Amino acid sequence: MAVGQAVLINVHVPDEGALPNTKLRLPFDTIASNPSLPRNKSALILLYCRSGHMSAIANKSLKQLGYTQIYELKGGFEAWKAAGYALAPGR
Repeated sequence: MAVGQAVLINVHVPDEGALPNTKLRLPFDTIASNPSLPRNKSALILLYCRSGHMSAIANKSLKQLGYTQIYELKGGFEAWKAAGYALAPGR
């Protein structure tokens, strides 16, 4: 994530926090119609939400669009915080 090779996307609704280096905030339920998605269907995409439920739905939507390299943060940003990592500043 730090080197910028992946597109880190927060799909949680409502916005309750973000991981450092998040590039996009796209609601899980509208992600498939969002023009901000990478045009390259093989782009490395990392999805997260608060707990993992919304990112799973977004993952399915992106796969249906033909994206091939989609990964989810297991347990969402709650698991991130529980592991001792901080959210982005201002959270």
